[in-house]
Amino acid sequence: MATSGIRTNAGSEWSFYHVEQANLDLVVANLLEKCLDRRLRVVIRAADETLQRLDGALWTAREESFLPHGLVGAEEVHQPILLSPTGDPRNGARVALLLDGCDAFEAPFERCLVVFEGNDAEARAAARDQYRRAISRGDAARYFQQTGDGGWAERSAAKNSSGEG
Repeated sequence: MATSGIRTNAGSEWSFYHVEQANLDLVVANLLEKCLDRRLRVVIRAADETLQRLDGALWTAREESFLPHGLVGAEEVHQPILLSPTGDPRNGARVALLLDGCDAFEAPFERCLVVFEGNDAEARAAARDQYRRAISRGDAARYFQQTGDGGWAERSAAKNSSGEG
């Protein structure tokens, strides 16, 4: 992940995670752990229902620890992970984790992580659209599909830009 300061969204790096096997909340927790390990603040943008579910899930994602986070309105500037329906990086986030078809094309993020479930046709269509928009803007975009063993395989951009995935 990039380590420079906040910049405009042009030139952002987009990573798309097509969840096939695992629980979406667990995938989100794993991605958040990696961001925190790199000392990156994150804003999660999603529908209110998803944010409420994640608020509970992030406290119990790991038996031995929790992922420090808060909902908008809970001392945003102090939250390493901020759950927000608007995606406003009030916590100084350089990374946006996007769920439920939400985007971040107008916000100043270095990285945008789009996570979607493969069995959700609307989510897949929204991710395809985001991928195409990111590429058309000149942003870097990578597409990962979950493998049978729960790992990730990067698919080629040529296949994904044709609408597969």
